[in-house]
Amino acid sequence: MSQIKVVHNPSEEQLDLLGVLSWGIWEKEASEFPWTYDATETCYFLEGEVVVTPDGGEPVKMGKGDMVTFPKGMSCRWHIKHDVKKHFNFEY
Repeated sequence: MSQIKVVHNPSEEQLDLLGVLSWGIWEKEASEFPWTYDATETCYFLEGEVVVTPDGGEPVKMGKGDMVTFPKGMSCRWHIKHDVKKHFNFEY
């Protein structure tokens, strides 16, 4: 299974090309919870700091200014250290 992909500080051109600003917005307070992706998600963090640990894998840090892709079928645990606000897009 593919891994979490993090792009730190993607260019404005890259964000525009993907239409990130037209994606939905998700917000969540500091918390911990399990999650399983039933689709591939690409998101762009506007605020926050998170550590996502795939089941059986290594923790991945992400946060403000990062574009992240989570693979379909991945189960993980989210640990939101600082409240999150992000644009998101699912590919089914």
